[in-house]
Amino acid sequence: MDKLDSAYKTIGEVAKILNLKSNDKGALPTHVIRFWETQFKQIKPKILNSNRRYYDEKTINLLKKVKFLLKEQGMTINGVKKILDNEDSLKLDEIADKSIRTENLKVKLLKISNKLKELKNGKKNTY
Repeated sequence: MDKLDSAYKTIGEVAKILNLKSNDKGALPTHVIRFWETQFKQIKPKILNSNRRYYDEKTINLLKKVKFLLKEQGMTINGVKKILDNEDSLKLDEIADKSIRTENLKVKLLKISNKLKELKNGKKNTY
């Protein structure tokens, strides 16, 4: 049974959502999220029950933005701090969404192209 999108998530669940690479033993790299919490003042999980972290949807979206900027755009931590401190950071959400949509479109076009090649080669073989 999946949690509702609006429900608080544990740090392990957030690591899965962010698709952070697990180590050789299969453990989720929750240390990355904890490190980002120390670097970015905007990341504020609720800490309950003997220091267990819980993340709401807004915080998870912020973590997605941080991951996008650091891992996919190759920015530095200081560069990301400047963007998050800037009021224009909402424009970044649009860039990330467009980037994801563009990547999905590329994948779909590649599949269509491969299918057309298969059909073309299949018709040549039937003559």
